Amino acid sequence: MTLASLTPLAALPSPSTAVWQLGPVPIRAYALCIVAGIVVACLVTEYRLRRRGVAPGAVLDIAVWAVPAGIIGARIYHVITSPQKYFGTGGDPLAAFAIWEGGLGIWGAVAGGAVGAWLAARQLGIPFAVVADALAPGLPLAQAVGRLGNWFNNELYGGRTTLPWGLEIHRMDPDNPGQALSDEAGQPILEPGLYHPTFAYEALWNVGVALLVLAVDRRFRLGRGRAFALYVMGYTVGRFWIELMRTDDATEILGLRLNVWTSALVFLGALVYFLRVRGPREYVVPIPADAPVAATGGGNVSQLDLSRTDTSPDLAAPRGYRTVDEEQFRAYRETGEVPDAPAGKDGPAPERAADRANSDGSRDTDDPGDADGSRGADADAGPRPTDRDS
Repeated sequence: MTLASLTPLAALPSPSTAVWQLGPVPIRAYALCIVAGIVVACLVTEYRLRRRGVAPGAVLDIAVWAVPAGIIGARIYHVITSPQKYFGTGGDPLAAFAIWEGGLGIWGAVAGGAVGAWLAARQLGIPFAVVADALAPGLPLAQAVGRLGNWFNNELYGGRTTLPWGLEIHRMDPDNPGQALSDEAGQPILEPGLYHPTFAYEALWNVGVALLVLAVDRRFRLGRGRAFALYVMGYTVGRFWIELMRTDDATEILGLRLNVWTSALVFLGALVYFLRVRGPREYVVPIPADAPVAATGGGNVSQLDLSRTDTSPDLAAPRGYRTVDEEQFRAYRETGEVPDAPAGKDGPAPERAADRANSDGSRDTDDPGDADGSRGADADAGPRPTDRDS
């Protein structure tokens, strides 16, 4: 056996630069990937929200709350689970605020983003479950795009491998973040051997999770937040085995990385929710901004102007929404007549309150199709690196 026979015939390269200077402004590949992921999630969510009756542009109002809250939550989770760098011996507590240096935890991002989305949904009058289910396939796609930032940073890889897709890793300059160290000839220095690109495994897995959510949602018409629960289950299964492959420093409990335990616990919580919660997919109809709304909810809006388009000003910024089922939503799209709200939801419409005092008006049947009557429209839509994104 010769030395040449041990040399891999193929390998995946890594960038030697992750930060570019635009005058005095640093342009970071990691940040660009995060922003691109957010854009992808917003586009997918906007499409799915509109299919459920939400007015155009609502996703931007949600993102204004969810994105900052998600970033804050991601940073808090990272600092709490990796405190040595900030509060240990020789640590710098102020560095906990240096988010541009990396260090975001996906669990904190999802939790913080959920809080922000919930606040935005309350202000817009949209059921939070509608927002969560609309986001379900877009979020893993955003995570997949964001993981490309780890490739630029030469981080979050696994152990040594001789597989054809083994990853070359540059030795990064600690005094010049985002740049690889160079030898005397000016060539970037590579770490010896090849490594499992675990960030790429996760990115591919996330794409698969998005496709799974779309397929199951198309087949079973998931509602009440169950599409989002399915995303959580799919993601945590992949994160569990990928975490076991990673070699970067991490907090451990009983010999296992913290994120392994977190994946298992979050999966169980999502599974319980998915199995226990039942109900058809929810749709909403907008209450125009110029319509009177009763103080108790469920305004007296019996007719909309059919000449209005989806982009008319009052539909772009409605006063609120009323939750309806699929049959009612179809009727609304065909006639423009806003259906009465079921009792126990938004309350009965004022003009029929006396007639419906003894009726719950609720439905508990599976959704037969999408807003336009079609089925499955949603389907179209070795060395230790720095742990920047846990």
